[in-house]
Amino acid sequence: MKNITCFIPFRDEAQAGLTVANLRSQELIGDIYLLHAGEAVPAQALGCPVIQVPGLNSTAAVKAIAQRAVTPYVLIYTKYTTLDFVRFALERMEALIEDAGADMAYADHFYQAGEVRTPAPVIDCQFGALRDDFDFGSVLLYRSSALKEAVSRMDADYQFAGMYDLRLKVSQKGSLEHINEFLYYDVETDTRKSGEKNFDYVDPKNRGVQIEMEQACTEHLKAIGGYLKPEFTHIEFSDEPFEYEASVVIPCKNRVKTVGDAIRSALNQKTSFKYNVIVVDDNSEDGSVDVIKSFASDPKLVYIAQDKGWHAIGGNWNAALHHPKCGKFAIQLDSDDVYYDENTVQKFVDAFYAQNCAMVVGTYRMTNFHMETIPPGIIDHKEWTPDNGRNNALRINGLGAPRGFYTPLLRTLNFPTTKYGEDYAVGLRVSREYQIGRIYDVVYNCRRWDDNSDAALDIDKVNINNTYKDRIRTWELKARIRMNKDR
Repeated sequence: MKNITCFIPFRDEAQAGLTVANLRSQELIGDIYLLHAGEAVPAQALGCPVIQVPGLNSTAAVKAIAQRAVTPYVLIYTKYTTLDFVRFALERMEALIEDAGADMAYADHFYQAGEVRTPAPVIDCQFGALRDDFDFGSVLLYRSSALKEAVSRMDADYQFAGMYDLRLKVSQKGSLEHINEFLYYDVETDTRKSGEKNFDYVDPKNRGVQIEMEQACTEHLKAIGGYLKPEFTHIEFSDEPFEYEASVVIPCKNRVKTVGDAIRSALNQKTSFKYNVIVVDDNSEDGSVDVIKSFASDPKLVYIAQDKGWHAIGGNWNAALHHPKCGKFAIQLDSDDVYYDENTVQKFVDAFYAQNCAMVVGTYRMTNFHMETIPPGIIDHKEWTPDNGRNNALRINGLGAPRGFYTPLLRTLNFPTTKYGEDYAVGLRVSREYQIGRIYDVVYNCRRWDDNSDAALDIDKVNINNTYKDRIRTWELKARIRMNKDR
């Protein structure tokens, strides 16, 4: 039975030839269509019909696929590189869609680079996995009836968010099934380290993409009951006496090369109020403690030495927040980084009062170790808007930096005791009820170097991190849906 109609990206015959040949060798595959996003489209190539689309991820491309989906299943391949299958892979994917009653299946696979074959496992798509960069791999097998039904509900005409909109709409009425078996091979072309990939979603050149993704996600949240109107709880800044108006919080573990620069940057701030710098060292063994203690003569420095228990970054933040000398506002400074100039702390405190918010997020500049600007440059999150900030926080993979918090509130919420995603978890929780303020001036230099904690993670660690963040989103989304139902 020719149960599957295929759609693959097409640039020219040399690029698509092997993939078409490999698809034709599969017994389940019927028609193969080539999606071409360029000019001068031939009617046919490699014996396949060619469809001109404005973009491979556009709504027009999705609708063109739906129009030609005459078999029970549709296979969409999302890369221009060569695709090949493990034997009986498509039979397995089709069978599991039926067994699980799913509407889309995706699978673990291999990256092929020359003779080197590397496992590329993916992760389960949770209820809260709303980020538009979720990695499904490059082979998506949809049940045609589900794809057509989702397309019938597409009102917006996206240039970039059509495929994202499709999977959100399919997930509203069906499931996306992860098959944790290695079923195909594709050629990996993005060979950057994990730390170099982290900031793709905030690259200024992608702002138009981000605006569309936010629109699609917002409509999805409305459809599932998770959307929150821009109605914020007013902050009555506490009359509780604080010795300090603000504290710069620097968690540290084995950062002997950089923590001195961070502390110096924090101590050199100019403010109209009293502030201090709280450095929390989590059992460093590389000489970081000696560097921290070299600043002990400055009365603004507060040094906290953690015990031998498990703290991670979140636990270090909690130690600072609950310290009696913590200020009314706690402002982040990672031990790798430095403030842009001497006015950062003042700008943060001014923003808390001016915008009446429980959290403030600044704008940062990406630099190398020597403070030279590197791509993508300045990260300002201008796709974030006050009207939609509460919802935008669920889609993006981070809220920006640096972050500042209203200490009395954070003492009730606390950070999760983790070393990844702890700040994002708190930001999501704050945005459920409170306004998050923004500073669009550059106030922070984010230094990228080989010793960054996320500089070069293997795929298993990246998957663990992404699974945790998706879990955070799932918990938060469930809480928001329940809150809306209780109103």
